Amino acid sequence: MGCLFAIFAGLFPRLAVFIIWVARPALVSAAFHTWIWPLLGLIFLPFTTLMYVILYVPGVGLRGADWFWIALSVLLDLFHWIGTASQRRQIPGYPRG
Repeated sequence: MGCLFAIFAGLFPRLAVFIIWVARPALVSAAFHTWIWPLLGLIFLPFTTLMYVILYVPGVGLRGADWFWIALSVLLDLFHWIGTASQRRQIPGYPRG
């Protein structure tokens, strides 16, 4: 079941974050003290939010190698935004600016 969720999370990170938020709200509450940060992460940086919730240890936070995975997921989110923007520019009639 864990491998299936990992494949699912890689393909649909926003849905994976939402499922974790609904199924295990204690994980999200431990990582974030308010609901606004996970909501913004769900919208703008889904891979980073998912990785942060998975790696966060209550009372300890993130440790050394965990920051590598956070940085990697930030890059993945940024490349997703850049790829989306470049694909959007190839649409006929899209304003070039």
